[in-house]
Amino acid sequence: MTRLTFEKSGFTEEEWRKLKRLSTPKKIQDFLNSIPFNLEKRGETNNSVRETLKVRRAHCFEAALLAASALWIQGKKPLILDLKTVRPDFDHVIALFQEDGYFGAISKTNHSVLRYRDPIYKSVRELSMSYFHEYFLTTGKKTLRSFSKPFDLSRVKMSWLTSDVDQADLAFELDESPHFKILSPKQLKNLRRADKIEIKASEITEFK
Repeated sequence: MTRLTFEKSGFTEEEWRKLKRLSTPKKIQDFLNSIPFNLEKRGETNNSVRETLKVRRAHCFEAALLAASALWIQGKKPLILDLKTVRPDFDHVIALFQEDGYFGAISKTNHSVLRYRDPIYKSVRELSMSYFHEYFLTTGKKTLRSFSKPFDLSRVKMSWLTSDVDQADLAFELDESPHFKILSPKQLKNLRRADKIEIKASEITEFK
C-alpha cells in the first residue's frame, strides 16, 4: 500500500492542505467533532470527502471516508469498518487505524456514545466489542450483532475522494462485504437490557 499523493488524489490544493493538516488520529477526530452532525434534513446523503469538506457536516459514513483519506495521506491504510445492528437501530461506520500494532477508531456520532477509541485494542474484534454495551435502543435492547472485515478503500474506485455523485454504491458495497457474527444463539437469548440510568445518559446529543 502506497501513500496517497496529491497528484493521484484529485483534490484541489486547498482541500489537500486541509486534510494534510490532520496529521494524527487525534487531530482528525478533533476536526470531525468541530463540524455538525449531518442530520440529513433534505434526504439521505453519502457524500464524498470533497462534498463533506464543502458542506462541513457529516454522519458516521461520511466522516469515516474523510478520516480514511487523511490517514491515507499519512501513509496509513484507508480502512473503514461497519458495525451492523438489528432494526430499528442503525449501523455505525468507523475509520480504523493502528499504532504500534494496536487498533483504534475514529468515529462521528451525535450521541455521547459510539465515539473515538484509543489505539489499545489487540484485534479488530476486540475493538468492535468495545462498542457492544453502548449500542442499545431506548428500550434498553442491545442491538450490535456483527462487524465487517476491515474494508480497504485503496482497493475501490477513488470517486469516494472527490466525486459530486452520491456514494450510495460504496455504502452498499460495505454493507454487503463479509461480516463476522459476535453472538451465539445462547448469548443472544441471555442478553440483559441496559439500565434506565444508562439509557438516560445515552440520550445526550451534541448537535440539535
